[in-house]
Amino acid sequence: MPRILVVEDHTDIADLIRHALERAGYGVDHVRTGDRAAERARESKPDAVVLDLMLPGLDGFQVCQALRRDAVTAALPILMLTARGEEADRVRGLELGADDYVVKPFSPKELVARVGALLRRSLRAPGGGRPMLEYGPLRMDLDRHEVRLDGEEVRLTAKEFLLLQYLLEHRGRVLSRDLLLTDVWGYRYTGGTRTIDVHIRRLRRRIERDDSEPELIVTVRGVGYMFDERRLGGTS
Repeated sequence: MPRILVVEDHTDIADLIRHALERAGYGVDHVRTGDRAAERARESKPDAVVLDLMLPGLDGFQVCQALRRDAVTAALPILMLTARGEEADRVRGLELGADDYVVKPFSPKELVARVGALLRRSLRAPGGGRPMLEYGPLRMDLDRHEVRLDGEEVRLTAKEFLLLQYLLEHRGRVLSRDLLLTDVWGYRYTGGTRTIDVHIRRLRRRIERDDSEPELIVTVRGVGYMFDERRLGGTS
């Protein structure tokens, strides 16, 4: 049974989340403060975290940073909860390493669907019969969940790893933002696709020699993104 760590200081909202997740077949652990969240995640090793941004003590942004900096929790899927409507707050959370977000007030069914989408991608068999992807200086070991660039290890979150894997497996093809949301996140957004742009930007910082002039993950204006294998000169 997948276990979800819920970090929420409001009892009624926490109870709502717990009830929805448990009805969907998940185990739920709950903490009320940001100060306890990172420690509990390290101790209990959940399969995903539902993280409120507005918390006493450490806020959700700080908790997200702490989780991503710790090798034990660095790849843990994180779903943010926020009552803020400003796009800047959502983008900041994504930049710090969150995989997805839900804005309060939210539908319990939507929250469960988002958690399920994160878990389906992160808990699936990693290799799928293709244990290694290698192009030029970039090497992905799917079974070990490891990425190396010029022999140096590159630490990625679970979602960044899956996004890079998808781009590599569809190299040379222009991939729309909607397609990436459907195939990597597992559902269609009713809103914008800023999540994709933020994750691409984060991924570029990790694998491009100069992310201000990307050579591997190129933008196709008005459409989406493409992994341009011609820039690497590598073959599968």
